Amino acid sequence: MKADDFMKLDAIFAPRSIAVVGASSQEGKVGNAIFSNLLHGHFNGVLYPVNPSAKHIMCVKAYSSILDIPDLVDLAMIILPPQRALQTVQDALEKGVKGIVIVSAGFREVGPEGRALEDQIVALCHAAGVPVVGPNCLGVINPKHSMNASFSTRLPKAGNISFISQSGALCTAVLDFAADRDFGFSKFISIGNKADVDELDLLRYLHQDRDTEVIMIYLEELRRGGLEFIETVKQITTYSDHPTPILVIKSGRTSAGALAASSHTGAIAGSEAVYDSIFEQAGMIRVDSINDLFDFASCFTMKDSQGRRKVPAGNKVAIVTNAGGPGIVATDMTISSGLELATLNEETVETLKSHLPATANFHNPVDVIGDAGSDRYENALTAVIHDNNVDGAIVILTPQSMTNVLETAKSVVRIKQRTTKPILCVFMGILDVSAGVKYLQEHGVPVFKFPESAARAFGALSYYAKWLERQHLAQFPLKHDEAKAKEIIESCVARGQTYLGEIDGLDLLRCYGFPVLETKLATNAVEAADLAEAMGFPSVLKIVSPQIIHKSDAGGVMIKLKNREEVMAGFEEIIANAQKYDENADIKGCLVTTMAPKGRELILGANRYPIFGPLIMFGFGGIFVEVFKDVAFRLAPIKRNEARRMMHKIKAYHLLKEFRGIPASDTETLERLLVSLSDMVTNHPEIQELDINPLMVHGVGQGATVADCRIILKAPEQNAQISRL
Repeated sequence: MKADDFMKLDAIFAPRSIAVVGASSQEGKVGNAIFSNLLHGHFNGVLYPVNPSAKHIMCVKAYSSILDIPDLVDLAMIILPPQRALQTVQDALEKGVKGIVIVSAGFREVGPEGRALEDQIVALCHAAGVPVVGPNCLGVINPKHSMNASFSTRLPKAGNISFISQSGALCTAVLDFAADRDFGFSKFISIGNKADVDELDLLRYLHQDRDTEVIMIYLEELRRGGLEFIETVKQITTYSDHPTPILVIKSGRTSAGALAASSHTGAIAGSEAVYDSIFEQAGMIRVDSINDLFDFASCFTMKDSQGRRKVPAGNKVAIVTNAGGPGIVATDMTISSGLELATLNEETVETLKSHLPATANFHNPVDVIGDAGSDRYENALTAVIHDNNVDGAIVILTPQSMTNVLETAKSVVRIKQRTTKPILCVFMGILDVSAGVKYLQEHGVPVFKFPESAARAFGALSYYAKWLERQHLAQFPLKHDEAKAKEIIESCVARGQTYLGEIDGLDLLRCYGFPVLETKLATNAVEAADLAEAMGFPSVLKIVSPQIIHKSDAGGVMIKLKNREEVMAGFEEIIANAQKYDENADIKGCLVTTMAPKGRELILGANRYPIFGPLIMFGFGGIFVEVFKDVAFRLAPIKRNEARRMMHKIKAYHLLKEFRGIPASDTETLERLLVSLSDMVTNHPEIQELDINPLMVHGVGQGATVADCRIILKAPEQNAQISRL
């Protein structure tokens, strides 16, 4: 679909009339299930069954062709084999339908012939400006309109959460799971092959849907996952007047199918790193399980008395419990979910002491003791929720013989209605707590069976609140010598040189403002000593060979050489090591340079992916990068704000600050270089892979120095072929 056509989806989600082409009276047929669901679900529009072999379907007059229907048709549901589906699409367009859903399988997913048919259908519909959902999908559901245009037997209750799924089979399981949790939906969509309407179209549409407050997605792959997707979704999750949270579960997180690559970046970054980057840059929240998907969604629908979404102002949580063990579990999970246990102020502690028995714990987590009645819970929760150090609360109840579960639930609801801070409940058990659980659900209070689920859900709320309130730094006024860089790349490609070592690589980096050391090639030991003496000791030698990419592995690097004699001996030793490492290597000589000023060793990298484009990497570098893998990724292009968030993501970020007498690093320069790297790989599609390892970052105001680099190029036509895969 075109970006501005998404409102045409009204014809699919809120049609006034539906033609079910392939409707059947035979039970067990998909055409029977879909028509039956619409008819017996009391769809509030007009239904037209289409079947040339039937006079009526379930007592409703049937038509031989969609063209025979005397009235206007908004939506055509097609349940026919591929060849007949193509003809029906042509008839539907002639009829003037406004939307099409193709449930049938047998298209792209079965091979070239099926894909050709699918492409023909899409081309016809694009020309007519008619959106198509599917093929190979479950269908669409809109509970508010009593419209179950799918072959799922269950019409969920109306709610304010929409669900998009690439898997039709998963949809039926999710609907059953939702029914068990009394979960309602605004829209429910199975997109199948995504021949036309895809996730991005639906996200645009659902963001404008007044009945949708949260969007959940089950995703297998994206076909539009680059800059367009990130910028569009970022507008949805952040910048609009009503930001919409998007929760995504992506299959294949543990897949080992990373792209084969020779650089560190390529070895570390798999396709999941690309998806993680897309989700983070767009403000989507990735979850690990279907259970978490529902848990988190229930929290994002919480509203205050003014109808505004409840999100915490910070990450400090108070826990109120009547059992020590679950309180400890909640405390542990709170920390691991990126939250902090709030420190209660003195006034709060005094208030708690006035209401609770002496055996209670008056500090966070607050233990009201097992015999607590609803009044004790209400007094304790009121005290902590009024504390300025508390951003929200988790209430834990284990059913004891003296526990009034329902009255405790009512106490929580009363407090919830008076505060803007989120309150989550954990009522542990099933039967003994059922009355309280039902009451909480009916009054919009998220309730969980176990404390770890509540802690993870609160962590998601805190993450989203931080996303909404993030700061926006002024951008760097960067100037690059793009023309010179293009000249270097074109020259290398023209002579068939796809691997750029430091000689050409440093020249290329210099065009984008990277600080590099004077580096020259020596072809013999005497020349190496002369160059080192002219540059000044101590010196560094590095092997130069197109076949030896990771120099340290081949014994091809020597550092801190203090005089001519050490340089000459080092040259001979490196050449010998290289010949032993790869006897067929084409050895050009050794690079001679000076030692980089002291600093922390980092790595900057890039790797180009089909569809998505260049993925850039940042982390601590040197020889341990592949061991610790403490790196962060972002899809280019990025600017300063994303560069900073990227840097903060690595676990060892605090090591860039002042640490045990070591001065803080020049993080502003790192931000600038990450943006420059992004610009370079975006401007020059020939760059397939790139490593700057190590990049030595110095103290604040002292910049950074490129100590080593490697760049792999591909001709533009090769990259074009890759992008079409």
